Amino acid sequence: MIKIITETTEYLQKKGIDAPEIGIILGTGLGQLIDKITILKEVSYNHIPNFPTATVEFHTGKLIYGTLEGKKVIVMQGRFHLYEGYSLTDVTFPVRIMHALGIKHLLVSNAAGAINLNFKKGELMLIDDHINLQGGSPLAFKGVDKLGERFTDMSAPYDATLNNRLESIASTEGIHLHKGVYASVVGPQLETRAEYRYLKIIGADAVGMSTVPEIIVANHLKLPVIAVSVLTDECDPDHLEPVNIPEIIAMAAKAEPKMITLFSELIKTL
Repeated sequence: MIKIITETTEYLQKKGIDAPEIGIILGTGLGQLIDKITILKEVSYNHIPNFPTATVEFHTGKLIYGTLEGKKVIVMQGRFHLYEGYSLTDVTFPVRIMHALGIKHLLVSNAAGAINLNFKKGELMLIDDHINLQGGSPLAFKGVDKLGERFTDMSAPYDATLNNRLESIASTEGIHLHKGVYASVVGPQLETRAEYRYLKIIGADAVGMSTVPEIIVANHLKLPVIAVSVLTDECDPDHLEPVNIPEIIAMAAKAEPKMITLFSELIKTL
C-alpha cells in the first residue's frame, strides 16, 4: 500500500499538484463548487495510476487542483462507492492520496435521504455522528498499522471545532443547517419501508451510500474532517413513493448553492 500511495502521489506532483491545503469530496449531483475554483490543473481518474474509475453517470471522475478563497484545494469531482463493485480500500484510496499530497483538512459532501421527518428536502444537515451499515471497514487489511493506528478512535469522528465554525457561518448567512446522524448503507437499491423504520429506530436522521468509509480513513490519518448532507428526498415509510433519481439529482443541484456558501466561508477561516 505504501508503495502504491507513493507512486500515485509522485505522479500527481509531477503533474503540478503542489501542496494542497484542503481536500474536498463532492457527492452525487454536487458539482457546482468547481465553478468557484480557479483551476490550475485537472486530471481524469482514468489517467491516475492505481486510481479507481467513476462508473456512475452523474459522477464526472476528475481530480481538480486550484485555488478557492485564497487557499490551495484539491477536489474530487465524483467519488467511488461500494455499489460500483469497489472495495472499501478502493473507495478510500483518494483520501490517502490527498493526505500524502499535504492536505490539512477534509471537507465532504453527499446527497442523502431524510429519515428525520422534521428535516425537509432541499435543506442541509451537518453530520455530527454516523452509523456504518456497509458491512466492513476500510482499515481491515494487512499492514494497516504501517499507515496509522489500527484501532482508530471514533468517539468524535467529525471535528468539533470545524463543526462549530460551520454552524456559526450558517447562522450568519441565514442558512437552515440541521445537525444529525448519517447512516451509510451499501446500495445501490433504495430502502424498503421496513428499512426506513429500522433506520429511524437506531437513531439515523439521514441515509446515503457513501461518506462513512472516507471519514474512517480521515480519522485513521488524524485528518480533521467535516461532512454535510444535502437532503434530496423525504423517507416517510407511511407515505413512500417510488424513487425518482432525476428528481433527486435536480434537488441536490437546487440546494447545492447553500452548501457552497458554507464551504467557501469555512475555507476562508482555515
